[in-house]
Amino acid sequence: MTPRDASENDRDHSSSRWSDLERPPLNAAALRRGLVREGGLWSDVDVVQRTGSTNSDLVDRAAAGTAGEGAVLVAEEQTAGRGRLDRQWSAPARSGLFFSVLLKPVEVPVARWGWLPLLTGVAVAAGLARAAGVDTALKWPNDLLVKVGGEERKAGGILLERAGDGGVVIGVGINVTLRAQELPVPTAGSLALAGAVSTDRDTLLRGVLRSLEDWYGRWRTAGGDAGLCGLQEAYAAGCATLGRTVRAELPGDRAVVGEAVAVDGDGRLVLATGEGVREPVGAGDIVHLRPAE
Repeated sequence: MTPRDASENDRDHSSSRWSDLERPPLNAAALRRGLVREGGLWSDVDVVQRTGSTNSDLVDRAAAGTAGEGAVLVAEEQTAGRGRLDRQWSAPARSGLFFSVLLKPVEVPVARWGWLPLLTGVAVAAGLARAAGVDTALKWPNDLLVKVGGEERKAGGILLERAGDGGVVIGVGINVTLRAQELPVPTAGSLALAGAVSTDRDTLLRGVLRSLEDWYGRWRTAGGDAGLCGLQEAYAAGCATLGRTVRAELPGDRAVVGEAVAVDGDGRLVLATGEGVREPVGAGDIVHLRPAE
């Protein structure tokens, strides 16, 4: 073997999907067997090694007619993952769960679709509690929190985008085995750092998608009524934002400061201000939500 051949072989080995044995690849065939079934929600599970954004890809597939309701797209690595307001989301390959699902709740009034990110948060938290043994709290409207050393850290996020033909794509990113030295910011965390009893991503993904199928079915059967299907109560029970004084920064340099006292029937966060006013703020209107100084 020439030095050049050896060098190329080393590069091939270092880029192999098995180069980090603590982060094995997902088993796409097993995931499809466990999730795709007659009469179930999930119609396909596609795992790709690398992409820019699973949300963008699934929106494109929906527009092209190559993906239907229940399509799941998972990436081992995302190079251009996005959160709300196009904030960047990145992590090492196979260190987390990065996936998007296509849903078409055509029987639910569009005015109630704002509950879908909150529904996804409840489903993800419930799925992770069972599969990973980690308590996950929800920061309104779309962050997943875990405790690392007694401190709340963001371990995941949710992004909803409209797709053509009466559909929505919901993207989920969860840090699973991210190590302390790999954290993008000090306020980030992962399931491993939070003491998860399991970081097997196949098991975690199955648990989360089964939980999402359950909650989506309840919500859809109730015509999107979050109170009737128990979603509003479940979200409030798991929402770490409630009871805290926060500053909601809105477009146009406007801000509302108050105690977060409720999540209303439309999924908006209700703030009780110092002037005695109860002001609801919607997820689509907010730029930042931070603790009030």
